[in-house]
Amino acid sequence: MENSEKTEVVLLACGSFNPVTNMHLRLFELARDYVNRTGKYKVIKGIISPVGDAYKKKGLISAHHRVVMAQLATKNSSWVEVDTWESLQKEWMETAKVLRHHQEKLEASSCDHQPDSPVLEMPGRKRKWAEHRSEFSQERSPEPKRKAVPKVKLLCGADLLESFGVPNLWKSEDIAKIVGDYGLICITRAGSDAQKFIYESDVLWQHQANIHLVNEWITNDISSTKIRRALRRGQSIRYLVPDLVQEYIEKHNLYSSESEERNVGVILAPLQRYVVDTNSNTTA
Repeated sequence: MENSEKTEVVLLACGSFNPVTNMHLRLFELARDYVNRTGKYKVIKGIISPVGDAYKKKGLISAHHRVVMAQLATKNSSWVEVDTWESLQKEWMETAKVLRHHQEKLEASSCDHQPDSPVLEMPGRKRKWAEHRSEFSQERSPEPKRKAVPKVKLLCGADLLESFGVPNLWKSEDIAKIVGDYGLICITRAGSDAQKFIYESDVLWQHQANIHLVNEWITNDISSTKIRRALRRGQSIRYLVPDLVQEYIEKHNLYSSESEERNVGVILAPLQRYVVDTNSNTTA
């Protein structure tokens, strides 16, 4: 299949990135290899979208620092970039809305680049010649084929997929939108049974054709939680995060026992929102 016939895909990863790790970057490489091998799609871009401070996750440091670290991590990447829109929102944004934002952004960009050549108004013979030339070209030249708008797909690890089963963490309609309207590229890890989880969920089973499971055969158990733990204990994190990220963390002394206590006792934003909505509907 020629590249022109393949659907262009943008991989979007949402999350805390607290901090971004080499494993986060590895997910993009694994996903791109898998998607391109299907022969149906061509990955043109990867986007890291750090969550905003309003998410209120325990130990979540300022979005400003998390964005800068992600930018440093992708500095040498030719195709993965960082988008700040989600991190700058005053309220927590559902993942479905972030996907919609980026899809609409691609659609708007596609419209802006559509070729159009209006005939300029000219006096006398020049104007008549322009009109004649326009008519002639329309007769001879077929309408140029419009380029399809790239499709955004959510890139995630198995832990995000399994979080769909946590009560009040996700709205069922949002899960349906994510997997039904956009699609999921899920990198599985050792010890997880993503296929079984999909089987046990009616909404995921319904849209299973739009969920792509990618096996990571070179296992890597790096996580942001373990990075923060090592930093609190004064242990080295070299080769677990990009060098520039490590330098930034050390320069600003970002992670400590104090920072890990941030948002302690605060209910996670989705739990606040969805539990309140549920109670409102019950009392109504």
